[in-house]
Amino acid sequence: MHILHLSATGALGGAERSMLDIVASIREANPDWRLSIVTGAEGAAIGAAKALGAGARVLPYGDALARLGEASSGGRLAAAALAMEYVSSLSNLIDDLRPDVIHTHGLKMHILAAWAAGAGRLTRGSPRIIWHVHDYVGARPATARFLRWSLGHCDAIVTNSSSVAADVRESLQPSVPVVPVLNAVDLQRFNPSGCRVDLDRLAGMRAAPAGTIRVGLIGTFGRWKGHATFLDAIARVADTPALRAYVIGDALYHTAGSQYTIDELRAHAEANGLAERVGFTGFVDKVDDAIRALDIVVHASTSPEPFGLVIAEAMACARAVIASDAGGAREIFTRGVDALGHPPGDSDALAGCIAQLVRNENLRAQLGAAARQTAERRFNRRRLASELAPLYQVPLRAVS
Repeated sequence: MHILHLSATGALGGAERSMLDIVASIREANPDWRLSIVTGAEGAAIGAAKALGAGARVLPYGDALARLGEASSGGRLAAAALAMEYVSSLSNLIDDLRPDVIHTHGLKMHILAAWAAGAGRLTRGSPRIIWHVHDYVGARPATARFLRWSLGHCDAIVTNSSSVAADVRESLQPSVPVVPVLNAVDLQRFNPSGCRVDLDRLAGMRAAPAGTIRVGLIGTFGRWKGHATFLDAIARVADTPALRAYVIGDALYHTAGSQYTIDELRAHAEANGLAERVGFTGFVDKVDDAIRALDIVVHASTSPEPFGLVIAEAMACARAVIASDAGGAREIFTRGVDALGHPPGDSDALAGCIAQLVRNENLRAQLGAAARQTAERRFNRRRLASELAPLYQVPLRAVS
């Protein structure tokens, strides 16, 4: 069995870390299977995939195709021409690799892989195509239209939560199976013990005094990830003693109009009088080291989160977590038991949760211990192989 994963980017965002967890789980359960990864851009995922024993290479999108997204609505016909050029290259690569299954990640890659499969250039039995949908489709009408047009070459759809599965069924009305498979975590890597990165050094700040409570938001700079909400909440609790906040991450993707720049976020912090209270670390390669360096991990997405991998990772590290209580994120924690929840975009409610945890060490410890138990019970990545193998092993489609 040869499984080919196709990813829009090589950067290590949540979808890409989820893909690597799948590769690791399949490698452990089925060491004789061949695993390959092809990405549309360079990034840390390439080296990580090779370290797991998978073949990995880049088939570059090119700048124009990389920037194309729902927010960049102009020039779609010209973009389609660029996409077809990429489809031709992808089809040739698939012919060379001869996978049994193509497992795609990223809405753009679902469409491109389906078109490549339909290009009529595959010389062997047509591979089974599985879309792994990590995002809501209903909020992207143009993309949803292309996905519906491409469904004829899709055999199954995996989603990262039941919430996303419901959205896919409503938005695409597919005739193929839609199977929710919760993301997983490497529990050996994400654990309460281990190294802690020096967040102050990375942010270029003076060392925080002993006893400082560190609260951070970890993630890409997508505009819906709630960085402004987080900064506004920190401003509301800025008078709390011994509190320092961190924005951990960077703008990883190339899609036009979809992300903050770090200069925009710095300006927002300064406008709130937070220049000395908030550090910006940039991208941290070992996110587990960053999580362990925090006392409180905040998830602040302003729109329903498809899953919220950082929530599960922070829970596995036994950290006190505050999460936006909506969408797929709502499925992975129990409010008041293993995390605190707040309404998406509500900076006042988020500020109240932060202040409560800053002042209550016992509550932080209680939530963290319960969170680790939840992670061990629900997020062990070994289960991914058993949940995905049945989809991979359905008889392959014959060449028509």
